[in-house]
Amino acid sequence: MQPFTYQSVSSTDAATQAAAGGAEASYLAGGTTLLDLMKLEVMQPRRVVDVNALGRTTHGRIEADQKGLRLGALVRMADAAEHPQIAQQYPVIAQSLQLAASPQLRNMASLGGNVLQRTRCTYFRDVTYAACNKRNPGSGCAAREGVNRMHAVLGTSAHCIATYAGDFGHALIALDATVDLVGPEGARTIAFAELHRQPGDRPNRETTLRPGELIVSFTVPAAPWTRRSLYLKVRDRQSYEFALASAAVAIDLHDGIVREARIALGGVSTVPWRAHEAERVLRSKPLDDANLAAAADAAFTDAKVYGRNDFKVELGKRTLIRAAQQAAALEI
Repeated sequence: MQPFTYQSVSSTDAATQAAAGGAEASYLAGGTTLLDLMKLEVMQPRRVVDVNALGRTTHGRIEADQKGLRLGALVRMADAAEHPQIAQQYPVIAQSLQLAASPQLRNMASLGGNVLQRTRCTYFRDVTYAACNKRNPGSGCAAREGVNRMHAVLGTSAHCIATYAGDFGHALIALDATVDLVGPEGARTIAFAELHRQPGDRPNRETTLRPGELIVSFTVPAAPWTRRSLYLKVRDRQSYEFALASAAVAIDLHDGIVREARIALGGVSTVPWRAHEAERVLRSKPLDDANLAAAADAAFTDAKVYGRNDFKVELGKRTLIRAAQQAAALEI
């Protein structure tokens, strides 16, 4: 680990001023990703700004009413996963958090930090591999011709195929969440779908956050489909493992007809991935086997495989279908 300065702050203004150095500064909340990457020397911030004191403000609160759900960015994963209103009204969110990491990590990790967690690609996390465009721009992507079983098939580019590792982000993008941000230039709100960047030719630029910006909260609007929702995660083992494929599904179903569907796919994509084409296939149609198969095919039309991860296309389709069937069977 490289030397750094540490600063604890108790206000949003102090936080954004302290982090105004941009890439040279990093915010610290739970630290469950940042500290790991600093020890590996993948990330080497010169300044670490501890924002945990902001958890005593709205940054650390959960608020739910008829209009929707507001989640402070410093809410711990475990607290949101176990919140009774979230479990009842937004089960896809609770399940995406319950199926992530371990109980110890969920007790520490913040929601804001969770959506910004970085990939678990071996070539990114091991600095002895020079060819990683995400860590070392212009060096190449060792995963394309290397060990890529866990890597993405959607949203990839010639420069990076690293999979987005999170679960919670897929629930947020499926439910049309927004993100409240604050930074040296002031406050703004964006759609959660606009937060992450696909790798393109600049894999090292992972988000649209401006230098020094801090996530304040997430807002999920109330909608007819939020209660009939779930998160299905397929992995090599049943606990403390990242997804091979996952699906966040929310459906407004009436007399067997899909009024509206919200579908996001994880484990197969470079960013939280909204399957808009699959949603369009299902809209205003019966939720039967034929339509589900067509929706799954549509979701993976643009998939690109790299050898060891070829199986993810079929697994992703089956995961989507199974998640939709389970959502349809829910008693609400």
